[in-house]
Order: sequence, then C-alpha cells, then structure tokens
Amino acid sequence: MAEQERLTLSTKLYYGFGSVAYGVKDNGFNYFLLFFYSQVMGLPAGYVSLAIFVAMLVDAISDPLIGHVSDNWHSRLGRRHPFMYFAAMPVAVSYYFLWNPPLGWSPEALTAYLIVVAVFIRTMITLYEIPSTSLVSELTSNYDERTSLLSYRYFFGWMGGVLMAVIAYGWLLQPTEQYPVGQLNLDGYNTFGLVASLIMVTAILVSALGTHRHIPNLRKPPAKKPFSLRQTAGELVETLNNRSFLVLFGTAIFAAAAAGLTGNLNLYFNTYYWELHPDDLLLLATAYFWAAGIALFMTPRLSASMGKKAACLWTFGIAVALAPAPFLLRFAGLFPENNSDLLVPSLYIFSIVEISLIISASTLVSAMVADVVEESEIKTGRRSEGLFFAARTFAIKTVHGVGAIAASLVLAMAEFPDNAEPGQVPQIHLDALAMFYIPGLLIFYGVAMAFVFAYRISRESHQQNLERLAGE
Repeated sequence: MAEQERLTLSTKLYYGFGSVAYGVKDNGFNYFLLFFYSQVMGLPAGYVSLAIFVAMLVDAISDPLIGHVSDNWHSRLGRRHPFMYFAAMPVAVSYYFLWNPPLGWSPEALTAYLIVVAVFIRTMITLYEIPSTSLVSELTSNYDERTSLLSYRYFFGWMGGVLMAVIAYGWLLQPTEQYPVGQLNLDGYNTFGLVASLIMVTAILVSALGTHRHIPNLRKPPAKKPFSLRQTAGELVETLNNRSFLVLFGTAIFAAAAAGLTGNLNLYFNTYYWELHPDDLLLLATAYFWAAGIALFMTPRLSASMGKKAACLWTFGIAVALAPAPFLLRFAGLFPENNSDLLVPSLYIFSIVEISLIISASTLVSAMVADVVEESEIKTGRRSEGLFFAARTFAIKTVHGVGAIAASLVLAMAEFPDNAEPGQVPQIHLDALAMFYIPGLLIFYGVAMAFVFAYRISRESHQQNLERLAGE
C-alpha cells in the first residue's frame, strides 16, 4: 500500500536518478539527431524527420502495451523492477549504434538503418522509463509528496541532458584541424554515443537497485486471468477514457510538439542565427543546470501554496510569453548583435528563466497524472499507473516526431541550405527561419495551456478519492 508519510531523501534521489537515462536519450533525439544525420552524415532533413516519425509511430503500439503489461505483471520482483533491470544493457548498446552509423551507405539505406535503430532504442527506453516513472503513485499517495518526488525526477532528467550537452560542447564537438566547425565533428558524435551509453546503463541500474528495497511495499498486481485481446482492448479504452487524463493527454501532445520544434531547431539557431562558438554553447548548456535547480526548489512550493493546476497555468503562461522574446527583440533592434559581448549573457538569462518555468510546468502535469490513478481506480477497480504514464509518454515521444517534421517544414519554408557554413547563410533565410518558427511555437504552447484549464482534480477531491478507496 502506498504510504502517506514523507519519503526519505535517499528514496527521492534513487527514484529521480533513473531519469538521467531518459534525459540523455531526449537530449540526443531532440537537440542533436536531426542536425547530426542531416548536416554531418549528409542525409536530407526530410529523410531524418521521416525516420524519427516512423519510430515514434511504433511507440503507439509499444508504449500502452508496455504500460498495461507492467500494471499486470506477476513476479517475485514485483510489477516494475523486472522491466527496469532487463532494459539496461539493450538501451546502452542500441544508443551507441545510433551515433555510430555506417559510412558510405545510400540515403535510402541510411534512412532504413536510422529507423531500425531508433525504433529499438525507443522501445527499450520505454521498457525502463514507464515502469520506473509509475513508481511515483505507488511510493506515496500524498498530494504534495508526489510533486516533490517528480521534481527530483525532472531535475535528474534535465541533468542528464545538461551533462551530455556539457560533454558534447566542452569536449567532443570542439573544432579540430579536420573539423574547423566543432558542431560538424563526426568523430565527436561517435564518442558521444559511447559516453552516453555508459551513463545511461549506470543510471538505470543505480535507480533500480536503489528502489529495490521498496518492492515488498508496492502495489500487488491483480489476480492472473486468461488473456483476451478483446477484454484487454476494452480495459485500455475504459481506463484511458478518463476526462482528467484526456485533458492532460492533450496538454502533453501540444507541449511536446512545441518542445520537438524547439529542440530540433535549437542547434540551427545557435549555430547559424546567433553564430555561437562551441565555448558559448558550453556556457549556455550550464543554464539548464541552474534552471533545473530552480525548478526543483520552486515546483513543490508552488504546488503546496497554489495547487497543481493553478501553479501549472502560471508557470506555463509566463514561459510561453518569454519563449519568442529574443527573436522579437532582435527584429525590433533591441537585442544584442552577434558580435556583441552582451549576446551570450542575454541568451543565458532568458534560458534560465524560461527553462525553469517549462520544467516546473512539466513536473506539475506529471504530478497531476499521478493523481488520476485513484480517480480511475474508483471507476474501473484497477490500478493503472503504468498505462497512464505510458500513454502520456507516448504522446510526448510521438508528437516530438511531429515537432521534428514541423522543424523540417520550417527549414524548407525558410529555404535553409544543407551543409551550410556559419556566417555564410543569407540573412533573409535566417529571418525567415525565426519568422516561421515563432507562430508554430505559440500555437502549440497556447493550445497546451488551454487543455490545462479543463483539469478538475484538486487537493480536496484527491483526498476524498483516497478516503473513498480506504473505506472500500
């Protein structure tokens, strides 16, 4: 039975640390993959986006299936930990090969390779991430403690991404005689895959081992019953047809589209629009560290004082207003020019504030998903933590693919050249890149916020759900 008392710091640290693996994976897929395969490997951006999108379509099957299987798994290690242990090595090996593709292959063959490897790595990380994340609703049923627990998970997830960004810009993607532009360093990306793989397998195993002692106190699976595809499908539909969850699912879809659009264009903007040096990118990467730390401190306090829904709307709203500000200020002639000493500090400050708000809003949405579990259990009689988090993760991963396609469309509409050199791209294409990017970003984030307004579980109604379940 989940406990109402406060969790120990060690439990929060072990639970959160596992998200380093997901953060490393997300950092690669969202910030480097499109750039690496298009600008370094020479694969057209449309081919890369198509490959990523196909891989994400496979998630449409694997994510809910893994969540449902995890909810009903019977073993001496409980429902979640067998999957966490199993996924560790396949995640590491497949991620290595993602960044060490064969050379000299045709575009069609390389695209096929990318699809196969991307599908495998995404399936394996799901096999770990869904059961691992689902532990939040089992480790505690406390309204505020869930927010605190997930704050640690988001903190470490972003730290995984920050760590890889610092390693990439500070070490692997530095200019060399062979690669004068560090971001185009093929050897650096190859080593990136090895380092990332070692970090991921370490994070997964440390988290699994650290939370292992809680297995006897976690929720037990329902009694075994003969498998029926029709009944399973019916249970999936019944469980996911929850109003509170559906609005959060909508939030996840559009927020993920915005994040996918931003992530896939981020290195383009930093390399060509702002004309930043790898040392500048290294400095900017540290902004994520401060942002994650601010969100870790800020999010539980906002949740406790305002409630999750109100806190989410405030943090989301301010972040949306800030996101396009550097570009709009540049158009108005109010932002530092690329040769100014104030450019990087200005971008640094904007990054810290905006990203801390985005992390906080994302954490609060996940905490709201955790509270849907009890509301659903009252209606269906089933605990479905894995299924709910799988469906949300599926939305995020799949629509990141939409974000990748949107990014490739923005590049196409801006007529952005392949294999471009920094400082050589005509300004008309750079301005067009920003002008097509901003409306898409605001639309995606605006719709995501609109969905949050329809969420209905409060601190009081959550407590009523707990009391009702305790009385049954």
